[in-house]
Amino acid sequence: MSLEIKNDFGQIDISNDVIAQIAGGAAIECYGVVGMASKHQIRDGLTDILRKENFAKGVVIRQTGEDLHIDMYIIVSYGTKISEVAYQVQSKVKYTVNKTLGMSVKSVNIFVHGVKVLTV
Repeated sequence: MSLEIKNDFGQIDISNDVIAQIAGGAAIECYGVVGMASKHQIRDGLTDILRKENFAKGVVIRQTGEDLHIDMYIIVSYGTKISEVAYQVQSKVKYTVNKTLGMSVKSVNIFVHGVKVLTV
């Protein structure tokens, strides 16, 4: 499935994997986010943090009309306030996708799949 944008010059098709890479990259940059988790941890057999090339497994993109809805599955750092981390991820992803693709993001839903203790 892909996102279609039509303008005066023609049509642009953007894959959902590309949008997932953009959203996942923006989320990883936020303070308190350790990494992305798979949305189907049992089926995929992945209990670890997803690497950059697998961000699409932790992001679900849905399109309704002109609006995008993004579901993200993240792992947060122990000791951070989860509500603040989720708010920062929502803001950063919405801003980054809007500036990169020029599409309106209607909602960014955050699902925290785990808390990881970082050792020094």
